[in-house]
Amino acid sequence: QVQLVESGGGLVQPGGSLRLSCAASGVIFRINDMAWYRQAPGKQRELVAAITRGGSTNYADSVKGRFTISRDNTKNMVYLRMNSLKPEDTAVYYCNADHGGSRLSGQGTQVTVSS
Repeated sequence: QVQLVESGGGLVQPGGSLRLSCAASGVIFRINDMAWYRQAPGKQRELVAAITRGGSTNYADSVKGRFTISRDNTKNMVYLRMNSLKPEDTAVYYCNADHGGSRLSGQGTQVTVSS
């Protein structure tokens, strides 16, 4: 069974930066697309950024130019570098991955942007 575990969340002031990490563990055959989603209180979960196994990326318009998704296939990890954070980025951030055609999601890590 494959599990995803996020880390790196926390409290940061507006304009600050954070880097989220997500590690896949267990019996891993092949991880294809990976992504970060987020869910703010009272709102639906939304896609923040995604990356293919080959490194192609796409971003939500709201984070373009501020967030960068990357991955290390040798370590089965995905990262999200978040710069110029805004209060509206406050949410629980979830790692998501396609493992052999099955979608997996982590438990989430809280990101709070506040002064």
